[in-house]
Amino acid sequence: MMGPSGRRRTGIFLLLAPLGGLVLFAFLLPLGMLVWRAVDNTELATALPETTRLLRSWDGAGLPPEPVFAALAAELPKAADNQTLGLLSRRLNFEQLGMRALLLRASRVAQGFRAPYAEAFQALDPRWGEPELWQLLRRNALPVTPLYMLRAVDLTLSAGGGIVAMAGDEAIFRELFLRTIWIALVVTVLCLVIGYPVAWYLSMQSGRRARMLLLLLLLPFWTSVLVRTTAWFILLQREGVANSALRLLGLVEEPLTLIFTRTAVYLAMVHVMLPFMVLPLYGAMRRIDPVLLKAAASLGAPGWTQFRRIYLPLSLPGIAAGSLMVFTISIGFYITPALVGGNRDQMISTFIAFFVNQQVNWGMAAALGLLLLVLVGTMLYLLQRIVGARVLQAGRGAG
Repeated sequence: MMGPSGRRRTGIFLLLAPLGGLVLFAFLLPLGMLVWRAVDNTELATALPETTRLLRSWDGAGLPPEPVFAALAAELPKAADNQTLGLLSRRLNFEQLGMRALLLRASRVAQGFRAPYAEAFQALDPRWGEPELWQLLRRNALPVTPLYMLRAVDLTLSAGGGIVAMAGDEAIFRELFLRTIWIALVVTVLCLVIGYPVAWYLSMQSGRRARMLLLLLLLPFWTSVLVRTTAWFILLQREGVANSALRLLGLVEEPLTLIFTRTAVYLAMVHVMLPFMVLPLYGAMRRIDPVLLKAAASLGAPGWTQFRRIYLPLSLPGIAAGSLMVFTISIGFYITPALVGGNRDQMISTFIAFFVNQQVNWGMAAALGLLLLVLVGTMLYLLQRIVGARVLQAGRGAG
């Protein structure tokens, strides 16, 4: 028979099991898959297993021995038949342009090759006689690769396996990450500047009026981000409502370029994210005892001193929680910049979607996503250091 303590432990386990399962399947496993995808390099081993085994045992000097060429000639047609060559050719073509065409051409004729296989391959295309090409294949015989993570920070692997910077026109991701962080920070600051007085006004209300104002604040949550962003797309058109109002008021003579600009991105993102700032602020401000301000006033403290020394510090948990929430959601925005922003206003999520949907390059998408996760984690750590762990926990409770 199970004693009271055993039943208590079993009950606690059963209560926590759903939460543990949620954490495991909704966070830990996806995170592990993300990390693995960012370094996964098994395409060559899957398509050409014997060639991969021989390349791993090769010392890398000059051209590989004849058995490597023979294994490649035997496995290329099989890889084309079982459709693993397509994944391999796309993977190698990402690292070196032209590899896809080279492999597909060789797979169509390799079945007719006869010894010496090295000469047959080089007669088909002189590139098979270049040591750099075989160094590329030898690197990809390893099960993991740093290539995707390097490309995510505008670095790559040289022909000799060293780390070099990407060419100027291909080095886009550092600037893209900085742009993403900057846009998210600006949106966070704007939401704080606008949301703080709104939250203060809400916290001063009571009864039916407070309930109505909270309802109005929550209404945007019932409308999708796509619909709200599309509304801004219509409003900011050259002949849209915003330009028509400006011309009617005589502020401009010609329509302004409002759509496909950074300003449009800020307007639409602040509109979407403002409730996420106001609600934590409102929760923190509702817990501030008005008696404290009255006591300060009775001691002769002016309004600004009351705000700076009492109200602002006590509302800091709401500021921390709201800023963290707005920043972490904003840094992953995709729909809004894609609809109302220009080419210079796109954020990192646009390129993650590009590699997933168009390039079908899961490794590069995972590397960018992993780096984005690291950046968000770093910002959380900095927030803990600046605001303090205790205030941050209080802010999470307020949110």
